[in-house]
Amino acid sequence: MTATTDIVQKLWNLCNVLRDDGITYLQYVTELTYLLFLKMVEETETEDQLPEGYRWSDLTAQSGVEQLKFYRKLLLTLGSEAANKRVQAIFANAQTALKKPTNLNELLTQINKLDWYSAKEEGLGNLYEGLLEKNAGEKKSGAGQYFTPRPLIDCMVNLMQPQPGELIQDPAAGTGGFLIAASRYIKDETDDLFELSESEQNFQKYQAFYGMELVPDAHRLLLMNMLLHGIEGEVSLGDTLSSEGEQLTLANLILTNPPFGTKKGGGKPTRDDFTFPTSNKQLAFLQHVYRGLKPGGRAAVVLPDNVLFEDGQGRNIRGDLMDKCNLHTVLRLPTGIFYAQGVKTNVLFFQKGKRKAKGNTKAVWFYDMRTNMPSFGKRIPLAHQHFQDFEDCYGDDSNGGSQRIDLGEEGRFRCFSREEIEKRGDNLDISWLRDESLQSGDDLPEPDVIAAEILQRLQTATEEMEALMLLLEDGEDLEVIP
Repeated sequence: MTATTDIVQKLWNLCNVLRDDGITYLQYVTELTYLLFLKMVEETETEDQLPEGYRWSDLTAQSGVEQLKFYRKLLLTLGSEAANKRVQAIFANAQTALKKPTNLNELLTQINKLDWYSAKEEGLGNLYEGLLEKNAGEKKSGAGQYFTPRPLIDCMVNLMQPQPGELIQDPAAGTGGFLIAASRYIKDETDDLFELSESEQNFQKYQAFYGMELVPDAHRLLLMNMLLHGIEGEVSLGDTLSSEGEQLTLANLILTNPPFGTKKGGGKPTRDDFTFPTSNKQLAFLQHVYRGLKPGGRAAVVLPDNVLFEDGQGRNIRGDLMDKCNLHTVLRLPTGIFYAQGVKTNVLFFQKGKRKAKGNTKAVWFYDMRTNMPSFGKRIPLAHQHFQDFEDCYGDDSNGGSQRIDLGEEGRFRCFSREEIEKRGDNLDISWLRDESLQSGDDLPEPDVIAAEILQRLQTATEEMEALMLLLEDGEDLEVIP
């Protein structure tokens, strides 16, 4: 066990202390973010970012009820008077959920006891990322929706091969996993950026990584995570599916896992630049991604199954994607790797056409990592080794240009021509392997998995009905699609 792992476990154990104070898991990590930030800037001797009198030592010098009162004042002050804009954003509208002074004191005491020398040696960013991962793995926290499993992120980043000087975007940034992994990849390839010029290093720190996050608490954790990893790009608090998303600069690379579900508050996205209006969040995000790439830019995006088969606007959007981009690879992911049990997901890999906006997709390669695979979770944790065969099949070319071998009906990797897909009504929900568990009658999906699949189908049908009702209310003529 590394020192970082040990510290993460000790911090997580403190949540037991706070349950009596009515603190939820997400509130707990947010609370820890405030306190860890104060301690970390003391340890790294960068307290000049904070106003004098509102630092770790000032907080720990207090006691009892006065300490809790001072802590509340400190949070308000840092959200408005900190010298650093990033610090102000982390503490914006910050409030403590703590009600008992003894609980605050316990947190401060235990944080002070941690092995900060070893934590700094192994990287404070790794410590914080470990805490976020621990929180995401706890079903009760509900934080899994903001956290993509690290092995999947690493697989996507390794295949996309981010390069120095590229603009890299995540329009649904969550807690920053994709941006941080892309930065780590580039640092590993450039001797921690030392092979780059000073101006190139500054670009990587301040401009290369950007995006948007809708949820304020997730945005707060994201800013803290990026700061601890030495990234200060502009990741705004906002809604990518509104006019705010139109302001995002065109990217060389987009890596993202958009949230599941319908548009917040119902109705169509408020983007004026979408060709195909839809209330389906994932279809709207998919439009943002392929429209948000520079010519020749590439993307890897996680999307649920309904994006592959939904009719109406779904079919139109998939057709538009395959016209404007080379959709070269689809990875069918196994069940159980996300917080919502039973939700089936995929990764779409594509490259924007460099000149023409028609006929860019000639064929799509599918890798089935789902059929006859275990359901991953606490019993069988997802690991990077599970993606190794897919990475070997994918090849060394980030845009799917490596020589590939169709493994036939018995294999996991197959190629389907654009003509074959068009005959299917541009339905990309393609499978060919025989499901051995269904053949034998054994190992049927758990009831909650079956229920989740039914719910997903019902949700898709509801979204289509909502979109239809909106069009009727707007008095629009409807095209009947046979």
